[in-house]
Amino acid sequence: MLGRLFHLGFDAIAVSTILSGVKKTTGFAPDVEQIPEPTVRSVAQSYLSLGDSCFNFIAGQSVTSKYFTKVN
Repeated sequence: MLGRLFHLGFDAIAVSTILSGVKKTTGFAPDVEQIPEPTVRSVAQSYLSLGDSCFNFIAGQSVTSKYFTKVN
């Protein structure tokens, strides 16, 4: 049970991080303003913000890592 919960949480964070990458590379992001319920909208904004934080952390780590190089 705990393993399944961890797996679902990890998957949710991965999807949020992918959406953040799409937003940063293309400029397109989910329009949470179309969600009519304020509580659900707030949860969606927090969820997407978590993805932004994860994406920024990964990008920062890759810049300082010797295992990554900048390509054109």
